[in-house]
Amino acid sequence: MRSLDCGAGETTQMSDRGLLFLFSVLMIVVGLAAAGWLIVSGQADTVDGLFLLLTSLLVALCFALYVMFVIRRAMEAATKPATPPPAKTASAAKATPAPATQEP
Repeated sequence: MRSLDCGAGETTQMSDRGLLFLFSVLMIVVGLAAAGWLIVSGQADTVDGLFLLLTSLLVALCFALYVMFVIRRAMEAATKPATPPPAKTASAAKATPAPATQEP
């Protein structure tokens, strides 16, 4: 947990996953903005600009995949019921397999 200063002497706790989520969203925006700038400024017409464009889009894609994974995992956790698993029955708990024997 990270402690964040909210001003006026108040602090709040942020989880590491929340911080990574926000950082990932920032990196997606930066990667897409860089790709947009390369296209608008005409730098994507050169070979170097093309590689920069592909690299920025790849970085944005990698962070977007992580964000999609985090969101899907949070949605799965929210939809699961909070019921405990059913207890084992007495007959299932006492049933043991017979020992293996070798016949001559």
